[in-house]
Amino acid sequence: MPGGSGHVGQMIRRLLEPKGWEFTVLTRFPKKPDEVAWDGKTLGPWQEALEGADIVLNLAGRSVNCRYNQANLKEMMDSRVNSTRVVGEAVARASRPPRLWLQASTATIYCHRFDQPNGDDGILGGDEPKAPYKWKASIEIVKAWERELEQARTPHTRKIALRSSVTMSIEAGSVFAVLAGLAKRGLGGRAGSGRQYVSWIHEVDFVRALEFLVEHEEFEGPVNVCSPNPLPNEEFMAILRRAVGARFSFPLPVPLLEIGALLRGTETELILKSRRVVPTRLLEAGFTFEFPRWAEAAENLAHRFGIR
Repeated sequence: MPGGSGHVGQMIRRLLEPKGWEFTVLTRFPKKPDEVAWDGKTLGPWQEALEGADIVLNLAGRSVNCRYNQANLKEMMDSRVNSTRVVGEAVARASRPPRLWLQASTATIYCHRFDQPNGDDGILGGDEPKAPYKWKASIEIVKAWERELEQARTPHTRKIALRSSVTMSIEAGSVFAVLAGLAKRGLGGRAGSGRQYVSWIHEVDFVRALEFLVEHEEFEGPVNVCSPNPLPNEEFMAILRRAVGARFSFPLPVPLLEIGALLRGTETELILKSRRVVPTRLLEAGFTFEFPRWAEAAENLAHRFGIR
């Protein structure tokens, strides 16, 4: 699991190790016996970890929770493209390559829209005439990321790009933890107009989707990994407030959001872009969700996180 030391990797291990899954994490700074050093861009002794492995799950890439200046955008691009390229080279050279390569991607690749949801063959973003430059830049990063996966020559390894939405987990510092904390402090109101759609997935369903993709060998290429029920930000935040017991909250207009994003070292694109995405391929293949709706998911997460 390259890049498996972050929130998503920790979540996956927490939920799958009790089922007998064993992991080797590739990281720049190994600290544990099951962690192996790599730099995310060149081949090295870490390649041995792929020999005989069932699956490679590449989560590597610089966090998008940052300011989209030129230096950070370059690092976001390079860390994703380079790590995907070198994983592909290692898989191609392996004498016993993994049978499946699950590659992290993101639903951010789709266009900003309110009208219809984007299925797995939805409209890709980047061409919207009024889209801010930073929004377009993040989409180009995802396109380059997926292109590297597609071009990798791995004839014995099935490849899937996980176009995942925001994964709601109970890890400290996770998106759910941050949003719940803001809501408890009265900052859980609608963001901007509140019309923009939020695509999300409960941690249990994210991991169940991974297991489903492992078992169903007909899957290749991009797959949307998200709840079938995205909802507008205003409704999403209202449900979250009820789940965490927040009694009041202020609406957050765009100028205030811009100031807050600057102070927190992040970007408003993460909450103002409308991500209306649905898991068409998963549903058509018979996948069922334990938490298809946000109300039940938020209640479950709040209870398990101990925030009520």
